[in-house]
Order: sequence, then structure tokens, then C-alpha cells
Amino acid sequence: MPGMNSLQLEVEIEKLARAMMTRNREIGNDLINYLRTQFPVEAVAGLMIVSIERLIWFDIDSVLWTIEHLIPADVMQEIKRITTFSVYQRLISKGFTPGQEFSVDANGKLLLNDKARTSVLCC
Repeated sequence: MPGMNSLQLEVEIEKLARAMMTRNREIGNDLINYLRTQFPVEAVAGLMIVSIERLIWFDIDSVLWTIEHLIPADVMQEIKRITTFSVYQRLISKGFTPGQEFSVDANGKLLLNDKARTSVLCC
């Protein structure tokens, strides 16, 4: 992220993860609103993804709460765009053929055949 060193990045990720664990909308919204003043929506979405990744292995309830109650619609849309693109790239690198074994519809939803779905879910 422009203008942010590794330590600053780590601090913001940690703040977001802690805010998610509180399950307090006011704290979470204040932090997200602050981040929006500092970074574009793509960067805020990236910070959210990394923070969710940190929590998902030991506090899934906080992750689910965050997805349901905290992430603003535009940030969620950007998270979906980023993750869809990453999965698309991963499938190509595994030898799957776009348009045959997987594709993306007009709404940006990833469409997978059974073999591609299994590949995404298992590995």
C-alpha cells in the first residue's frame, strides 16, 4: 500500500482483527471509516481479507459476525472481486481452462464445474 511500511501495515491489520473480535459495530465502523480516509477501498478490502485470514483459524464466530454485520457493501464487493480474481488465477495455474471448466458470470460470480470446485475447496 502506498505510503505504508510493513510495521504500519501490521498495526492496521492487528487493529482490524481486534475490532472484529470485539463484535462491536461502533468500534469496527470507526476503524473502517478511519481506514477509508487513509486508503482507497481496494486497500481497505485487502486489509479486511488479511485480518479475516488471521482470525478464521481460531475465532470463526468473529469472522462470521464481521461478514454479517460489519463490512460495508462497497468493501464486500471489492473483497469478492479480489478473491474471485485470485481463485481464477489459481485455477489457471492448476491447468483448468477458462470457459470450459470455470468462468465468471456478468455479476462477477465464479462458476465452477465439479472438478474445479473440488480443486478450490480441497487444496
